[in-house]
Amino acid sequence: MTDRAGLASHIEALSQSTVLCVGDLMLDRFVYGAVTRISPEAPIPVVRVEDERAMLGGAGNVVHNLVTLGARCTFVSVIGADPEGHELAAKVGAEGGVEAYLLTEPDRPSTVKTRYIAGGQQLLRADRETDRPLSEAIANDLTRAACDAVDACDAVILSDYGKGVISDALAATLIERARAAGKPVVVDPKGTDFGRYRGASVVTPNRHELAAATGMATLGDDDVVAAARKAIDDCGVEAILVTRGRDGMSLVTAGDANHVPALAREVFDVSGAGDTVVAVFAAAIGAGVPHLDAVALANVAAGIVVGRLGTAAVFGAELLSALHTSDVLSTDAKVAPPALAQEKVALWRQRGERIAFTNGCFDLLHPGHLSLLRQAAAQADRLVVGLNSDASAARLKGPDRPVQGEAARALVLASLEAVDLVVIFDDDTPLKLIEALRPEILVKGADYKLEDVVGAELVQGYGGAVVLAKLEPGFSTTETIARLVR
Repeated sequence: MTDRAGLASHIEALSQSTVLCVGDLMLDRFVYGAVTRISPEAPIPVVRVEDERAMLGGAGNVVHNLVTLGARCTFVSVIGADPEGHELAAKVGAEGGVEAYLLTEPDRPSTVKTRYIAGGQQLLRADRETDRPLSEAIANDLTRAACDAVDACDAVILSDYGKGVISDALAATLIERARAAGKPVVVDPKGTDFGRYRGASVVTPNRHELAAATGMATLGDDDVVAAARKAIDDCGVEAILVTRGRDGMSLVTAGDANHVPALAREVFDVSGAGDTVVAVFAAAIGAGVPHLDAVALANVAAGIVVGRLGTAAVFGAELLSALHTSDVLSTDAKVAPPALAQEKVALWRQRGERIAFTNGCFDLLHPGHLSLLRQAAAQADRLVVGLNSDASAARLKGPDRPVQGEAARALVLASLEAVDLVVIFDDDTPLKLIEALRPEILVKGADYKLEDVVGAELVQGYGGAVVLAKLEPGFSTTETIARLVR
């Protein structure tokens, strides 16, 4: 297996990969609240709902992971003719780089999984779904759309959640079509009959699924290898990639076996980690990355997403940062694009932490800046800093600014203990970023009037607070530059 520096060199290749994903699309709803009492009607907790969010689940989470990696995706699935179906279609449409073929079956309910969470713990999950087969007409259209997309892709994923999209007939036809075209097929399986995926390149069960499919133990390395080889022999697949939780992953073929240890980190939630593994592995082998290196990349990605609550995705920049932790400034991990920042902030909030936000150009950092940042950090558990991009700063300050580029300014900010996250934004104001992150506390300097603070009305409208920080007199980037010029 290639070392970490070598693995990092593969990440750019992920963005050159085009992956066809076919599978069961779901809507994952998360209802967050607080429990302060027990119901008088039954011995159950009463959840006071504080927030609700929805995201793509099932095969949709695989697609989301492909997008965040920078890969292109063709997605084929089925939705119902219901409000949830419309919501799913809108969310898939909002994913950049996805060519979607979502077929509508009128009398089929869209799959929705609703999770109720309080104090960082899941209290209940309610599922709205069906697993009945698709109608013949929809099944034929689905197969046709999937097969037509094979030639334009580099790899194929079958994301089988057992909700009726991946029938035996579809699996057989699509695998045959893809292999005839020389395209690898990666299957995230469901059920105990892996024979329905005969001809697939790689099947990716977890160890419990492998045990159920083979009737064999999967406790240690030798057990996993023996069970995987039985599945290979019985089901006619080329390889089994077994995800083993805290024991890492194992890639097994008829003649070889390799075990990749799990990364040592806090496990917060394993939901969706399998989707991340499938997405990273398929995008990598589609780009020509050797299989074992693809497993190693998927293992690093899985180590990232299990540290979050709920279905999650890993970004290419985040994966690169994780691979470079030994030889690149760790502050790089504090600099995030807006989409990744939303996920980080959501995780902190799910852990009960409050978010403070401030923003600026922060060109030639001086004691006045440091004072503002320290005061902002003292207002909450986490401080997010919105940083004007170079283009934004030039529009705001003039064509000769900024003196330092956005990467340098972001790195300096990220090196400060008070700062938890730096997000570069390209708009003239941080309003869109504030709308996306919804901080509990918005902080600006006392040289602003409350009514002039961008985002103040928004933050106060949802119950947050605006704080005007005390200024340190005598410090100004503009004045410093003027003195240098003189």
